This record gives sequence, C-alpha cells and structure tokens, in this order.
Amino acid sequence: VEGRPLVLGGVEVDFPRGLAGHSDGDVVAHALIDALLGAAGLGDIGGLFPSGAAEWEGSSSLDLLARAYARVRDVGWKLVNADCVLVGEEPRIAPRRAELERTLTELTGAPVSVRATTTDKLGFTGRGEGLAAEAAERAGRDVLDVAGEQDRRQARPPRVDLTDELEAVE
Repeated sequence: VEGRPLVLGGVEVDFPRGLAGHSDGDVVAHALIDALLGAAGLGDIGGLFPSGAAEWEGSSSLDLLARAYARVRDVGWKLVNADCVLVGEEPRIAPRRAELERTLTELTGAPVSVRATTTDKLGFTGRGEGLAAEAAERAGRDVLDVAGEQDRRQARPPRVDLTDELEAVE
C-alpha cells in the first residue's frame, strides 16, 4: 500500500509501501504470534484478534504479540527461542536485522532471530506484490517450585549419573 509505513518485527522500515492489514500488517510479528499460539494449543492470531473486530484496527503488532505471549504464559508455556523468516524480494533487512532481533527478543525475553529469503521472483512475493513470513519456535513448560509458585526456568530432564557404567567399561 503506497504511503503506508512498512513495519517488520516491530521496526518501521524505510520503504515506499507498507502492507495492507487490519493492524499495522507486521508479517514477522504475526508469524511469531501464530507460532506461539499454535505451540501452546491456543489456535491462531485470527481467533485471538479477529480482523473484523474494530478494537484491533490499526493496532501495533508488538502490542498483539505481547498480549498473545501473555496468554501463552498464562497456560504455562515459555518461549525458549524463535526463528522468523521474511519472504520477499525487497526490502533488504540485513542493515536492520539486529534491531528487529533486539526488539522481538526484548519483548519475549527469549532469543529471536530474523532472516530473509526470496522466491527468485516467483509468486506474489517475487513480483513485489507483498511479503510473507514464517516462524518456528521452541517453547518449554514452566516448572513449579516446592512452594508451588511458578519457577520461570526451563524444565530440564533429570540428570543421569553414568559414573558406574563408565567405570565398568574401563
């Protein structure tokens, strides 16, 4: 959309066209929201923030991400790390990559990487008609400590002591 700001990963990118959307159209943040909601069994972004609902019109996708992640945390999940991939011929995000990653990492409290790829001029992204994004994440369950309060550390499997087995091999 001519004259509309292009927002990617919560960062406004200098580009003559922005993406159409009910919110700010940030495809990177939207992909991360969908990945988080899906991992927690909470559906998708459209179920939580319907595009027909006036209350979400023009919303910051970072605000939507914060709200969605709060729901994910409420059901006992925590983001461990995420990888977001922007698909399109332009804009080039390399000069702003660190800023996009920092913005998403600060919001989620977990490492988030952002990278880009092209479709070698194939499809709507190749023709410059839009952008797409995908995100993969790793989430873990929060663990309860002895007092029954939520401990925000990542759950780890019990440590296995192999000392006896190693000595038997020697």
